[in-house]
Amino acid sequence: MDPLTTSCALKYSVPKARIFVVFLSMALCTTILCLLQLRFFKPKIKDFYSFEVKDSRGRIISLEKYRGKATLVVNVASFCQYTDKNYIALQELHREFGPSHFTVLAFPCNQFGESEPSSSQEIESFAKGNYGVTFPVFHKIKILGSEADPAFKFLIDSSKKEPRWNFWKYLVSPEGKVVKFWRPEEPIESIKPEVTSLIRQIIMKKREDL
Repeated sequence: MDPLTTSCALKYSVPKARIFVVFLSMALCTTILCLLQLRFFKPKIKDFYSFEVKDSRGRIISLEKYRGKATLVVNVASFCQYTDKNYIALQELHREFGPSHFTVLAFPCNQFGESEPSSSQEIESFAKGNYGVTFPVFHKIKILGSEADPAFKFLIDSSKKEPRWNFWKYLVSPEGKVVKFWRPEEPIESIKPEVTSLIRQIIMKKREDL
């Protein structure tokens, strides 16, 4: 082979080899960065307690404060055929099982028969004054449609059950997962065994952690 031809071939092959090495290094770095992002920057999976809501005065409240408890979330209304029976039963449940391991969380909503027309503070006063409720009554929200509150939307999406009226109840585990739901006409006695079971699990876990 002509020495001149061989020399030229070597001159051209060296830059090509360098380009290949640089390209391979960039691809390797990109892959490593992607793996690191997947390892350390995973998007946090939402649970009920990861949301924020407003209290009756409009102040932002993190539901994280209820993590570790069994929680019964209810869409309440003041002027409904189920109001008396449900508020009395909910307060009885809260008194019996709360507040250390269990709580009721009430979310007023006016989307069913316009049976919750008052302001959030008036609703809270009504619940406390008429039924002596000691569980939290939050800011009035929407739970259906595009303006649905994200925390309540999570309950609906998780359970695949959308409320059709006031006083639908969703039982949420200490980890923030929906365990079960009940319609407004179902008796409180059907809820107690599920709440008892969750509380038993909470107590056992605390003993194991000691």
